[in-house]
Amino acid sequence: MNTQVLSKKDGDGHFSWYHALTGKERRTFWSCKAGYGLDAMDTQFLSFVIPTLIATWGLSKSDAGLIGTVTLLTSAIGGWLAGILSDRIGRVKALQITILWFAFFTVLCGLAQNYTQLLWARGLMGFGMGGEWTAGAILMGEVIRAKDRGKAVGMVQSGWALGWGVSAMLYALMFSLLPPEWAWRALFLLGVLPALFVIFIRRFVDEPEVFLAQQAVPNKDQASFWQIFSPKMISVTLRAVLLTTGAQGGYYAITTWLPTYLKTERHLTVLGTGGYLAMVIAGSYVGYIISAFLTDYLGRKKNFILFGFGSMCVALIYTRVPVTDGVMLFLGFPLGFFVSGVFSGMGAFLTELFPTAIRGSGQGFSYNMGRAVGALFPLLIGMSSQTMALGASIGVFAGVAYGVMILAALTLPETAGKQLES
Repeated sequence: MNTQVLSKKDGDGHFSWYHALTGKERRTFWSCKAGYGLDAMDTQFLSFVIPTLIATWGLSKSDAGLIGTVTLLTSAIGGWLAGILSDRIGRVKALQITILWFAFFTVLCGLAQNYTQLLWARGLMGFGMGGEWTAGAILMGEVIRAKDRGKAVGMVQSGWALGWGVSAMLYALMFSLLPPEWAWRALFLLGVLPALFVIFIRRFVDEPEVFLAQQAVPNKDQASFWQIFSPKMISVTLRAVLLTTGAQGGYYAITTWLPTYLKTERHLTVLGTGGYLAMVIAGSYVGYIISAFLTDYLGRKKNFILFGFGSMCVALIYTRVPVTDGVMLFLGFPLGFFVSGVFSGMGAFLTELFPTAIRGSGQGFSYNMGRAVGALFPLLIGMSSQTMALGASIGVFAGVAYGVMILAALTLPETAGKQLES
């Protein structure tokens, strides 16, 4: 084994970027990673308890689906507002507020007495869910030096897969210890845990120096959200929205409808197993990590193109190539790898596209407008599947989504290694 890779002193080692971080930067890194993981944990609880809610409360699939749709839409608004807030009061304060917000309303989900209460609690929880990503990505992007920004922010992004895995384990634990009618409530009540983490952030994480320097400029005008639509910035803003729309539209198109397609039209049973879920989560984590390194090594644009093309291929294989249950089990890994790895470079890229004064507004709007538009893709697939095969519909919309993402990446400037200016 090459000892250079493992050496802490060697500047060329794969993890030398981490060893070069100051204590303050490491605390910020782990705070953002843990915060994102806890966000994922609280968010993923719903997907595990939907069958129990349908059985316990007699919900229809449409009722259950509405909870998910409302959560996505409110998370888009929450991310947008958190970006504006982070420009006004600071990245760290915005991060604390969003974590407390989603933790509080996750607990309320566990206390809900009927469907309406759960819908409202989950919808309000979405504001914090979307806001945490925005605040954390900006904070991390501003703290890390330019040449390592992609790796560091991508590694933070991988916290989502870890949180997803933790939620799966807690689900298995709660439902093995308690009857279903109590287990789903206990799972949501565990959502209080992220609130305790805010104490650590408040004590040990500071605002980025580039943000403080910008705030200290004498006689400066207060930055306005509308500046992201100024003649100088509107082209970048709109192309960034297309980039994020493609990435998230493709993700939702594949992850929302593939299980239904494979169960109803391919008659595969492995989709509902813990083994398949574990393969997807493992693939997601590895995809985040590999993409995090590649976004610095290849550049932001080439990395988006690589993972966008890989996601297209995954959609084609799943919808066009006949496979058995055994093969499908292992195909869970590349599915998670590509459709999740796309997002690893997103935080660093959006951080670098916007100047410090409007970075929160620009990053929050472009990512979350993409989320809002991308959330429509599952609906469009459902509508189009009335006149064409579901597999073909998934393939068309996923292909269009990732094609849009690739085109947007080609037109946007390469920002790898860019120094952040106030």
